[in-house]
Amino acid sequence: MAAISREEVAHLARLSRLAVTEEELDTLAGQLDVILQAVAQVGEVTAADIPPTSHSVPLTNVLRDDVVASCLTPEEALSGAPDAAEQRFRVPRILDEDVAS
Repeated sequence: MAAISREEVAHLARLSRLAVTEEELDTLAGQLDVILQAVAQVGEVTAADIPPTSHSVPLTNVLRDDVVASCLTPEEALSGAPDAAEQRFRVPRILDEDVAS
């Protein structure tokens, strides 16, 4: 017995806003029926003693310890900049809007 009818496929096509021909309705009904049967088989698996998992193997985060290190001073960071102002990179304005600062 088919798990999905032509009418249900037509309804799904309308909901999805898909244009489906009469021939495609028959083809899709058969294909969706096979998919639904496969999903039903998976649902029949007895797995009461198997804990739910998100991955098949355990995951371990590989993280390093935070280490305080020296960093660039603002002057060093801006030393190669074509233009700087108030310890910031200065770039050309790209918007014509007046921005209150």
